[in-house]
Amino acid sequence: MAKPDIVVGLDVGSAQVVCVIAQRDPETDALNVIGGARRVCRGLKGGVVINIDETAQAVARVVEEAETMADLVGATRGVLIGVRGAHLQTFNHHGAMNIARTDKEITVEDRDQVVENTKAVPISPDREIVHVIPQDFILDRQAGVPNPVGMEASLLEVDVHIVTASQSHLNNVWKAIAKAGFQVEEPIYGLLAVGDAAVTHEEKDLGCVLVDLGGQTTGIAAYSEGAVRFTKELAIGADAITHDLSHALRTSLVEAQKIKEAHGAASRSLSTGNMEESLEYLSVDGRTLRRVKRQALIDYISPRVEELFTVVQEELENSGYGDRVSGGGVILTGGGSLLQGMTGAAEQILEMPVRPGLPQGLTGPADILGHPSYATALGLLHYRHLGEWARSRRARPQGNGLGSRLKNLIEDFF
Repeated sequence: MAKPDIVVGLDVGSAQVVCVIAQRDPETDALNVIGGARRVCRGLKGGVVINIDETAQAVARVVEEAETMADLVGATRGVLIGVRGAHLQTFNHHGAMNIARTDKEITVEDRDQVVENTKAVPISPDREIVHVIPQDFILDRQAGVPNPVGMEASLLEVDVHIVTASQSHLNNVWKAIAKAGFQVEEPIYGLLAVGDAAVTHEEKDLGCVLVDLGGQTTGIAAYSEGAVRFTKELAIGADAITHDLSHALRTSLVEAQKIKEAHGAASRSLSTGNMEESLEYLSVDGRTLRRVKRQALIDYISPRVEELFTVVQEELENSGYGDRVSGGGVILTGGGSLLQGMTGAAEQILEMPVRPGLPQGLTGPADILGHPSYATALGLLHYRHLGEWARSRRARPQGNGLGSRLKNLIEDFF
């Protein structure tokens, strides 16, 4: 039996860095998670690097912590990178090609070529295509073909979902990772990675929406007829709740985060605690003790929760897919989903069934596999080694694109 490979997923999130290490069986592709760690990063803001040195330090420390847990200190070199942030832009596109051969049977090369043709789309010079994801293939005007290989047609068309990113923002991420001493194996849009691992095929067929509630951003992915149809990064996340509490209670962000996690809830009706209970916390000076009733605490939180999901609802309606995602409902994930009553609040505001979303198909410690904050990092491993999109590798740019530039950047740092 072949020796297991070590694979590493690094989620450069909106305000934190998360690392997961797994052993991959090269014969079965089975993934067993053996290490994980996460760390708040002040060098990141909304998924964008604002300080390369601080981000590099956070990356180095979080990988070291994950390696220590996995008993593999110093073993990591290459990492899969999850990128996020409002600088990512997505749109749907269409491509076509004629099959001019006498033999009209469509080959793998034909399929890949028609997808490649969709990259000939005008985009700003400062942007790069990160993913091209096939949605449907059309054979001689007949739509709804998931895989055309082996079938016959004179005209092969494809609908795709394209993800583009800011070159400068990506370059800053790669520089930080290279400065930390690691090589980028492959960049992956973190939201797609989570969707690949946490959303079932049945939900994608019925139509559903993934909501990934991060610290400073919220990702939305709408699925219909088995494929992703719409994605969007919103510049608002669960940290907004913490900032509201910090101002209202006149305390530090750290103290506000602690009281939110220990005693907060999305609304009074969704809280299991005593509304009259008096909660003690430290003032902004770090010494003075203050008190707040739980009901007052939750009253500070609930308007922001309502705003978060109202924005999600409006984006879905504006996307044109709002009426096509109710069958499978909402899959809610991300660290922000841990707030008590968040699932119930999403159900009330979005008026759809909501379930928590965790990556499937991996084994390992329950405190990592079952924690929403690790969902993207785990999803990266699933996407790259188990997912349908990853196996095709159609989305990876070639030549003078993103892949070549990453290699050059990393070589410059070593």
